[in-house]
Amino acid sequence: MQQKIIFMGTPDFAVESLKQIIQGNIEVAAVVTAPDRPAGRGQKLTASAVKNFALENNIPVLQPENLKDPEFIAELDKIDAQLYVVVAFRMLPEIVWAKPSLGTINLHGSLLPQYRGAAPINWAVINGDAKTGATTFFIEKQIDTGNIIDQVEIEIDKADNAGMVHDKLMVKGAELLVKTIHNIFDGKAIGKPQSELISGELKDAPKIFKKDCRIQWANSTAAIYNKIRGLSPYPAAWTEIIKDGKVKSLKLYDVIPHFDGLNHNRQIKIENHQLYFGTSDGWIEVLQMQLEGKKRMSVSDFLLGFDMKDVDLI
Repeated sequence: MQQKIIFMGTPDFAVESLKQIIQGNIEVAAVVTAPDRPAGRGQKLTASAVKNFALENNIPVLQPENLKDPEFIAELDKIDAQLYVVVAFRMLPEIVWAKPSLGTINLHGSLLPQYRGAAPINWAVINGDAKTGATTFFIEKQIDTGNIIDQVEIEIDKADNAGMVHDKLMVKGAELLVKTIHNIFDGKAIGKPQSELISGELKDAPKIFKKDCRIQWANSTAAIYNKIRGLSPYPAAWTEIIKDGKVKSLKLYDVIPHFDGLNHNRQIKIENHQLYFGTSDGWIEVLQMQLEGKKRMSVSDFLLGFDMKDVDLI
């Protein structure tokens, strides 16, 4: 039997998997990715990272608006791949994921059954976890609940932000995925029900909205620090300041926590050209930030161009 897959993915995270799949001598019969979308100030139609990589490697690309479109389904039938591989793509209808004879597998950025949902990397850092990982599993009707094939763990350093963890998992997850694909084709992959791996409380990883990114300065230094690094570099934690009666939002990207056990809630301190925001039990020292309408910059550059006198932290 000819061994070939269809790969489905969109962002950079998925590109590393596709790259390692090709290097692993696995035939990719086609790539399915998002349609080109307007992007940037000029709203120029822009292809996904996966599409660009696929075209560079002469892999046919499918970009359906509707995953139930009869023409798209017919194209899948024509290709007749034994396995579909999904990395950072949208939710598939059953008419698609149930089609290949060997099933459809997904690479998820957590140690399932923990952190089912759209933002597993962010939430693991926000919650202050010391480890996370990647999981390969067979897709079923309910999202992120299918039988687990394999997993790999990575440590989360206390200084890691979500972007750093993303980059670690991007590589380790791709390696795991290649291993899983080979095991499936060799008949060595056995799915294990997630119910057998549940121990204790399950943590969810829902999609993150802007309101979820607002910093609550009455919280502990540790909680605020984890939130800021768990949302950095994207979508970024934010707060608001008031100066001369005007309210402006301020995104924080890189910070250092300082614990002294004292309540400095919403106080602002400037010492030796360093900026500190008060929490319920210490301070958050700001290293990189972005004021509304400005570029991201170091705190030293920010203080050179912005007078923090008579500024209130909301």
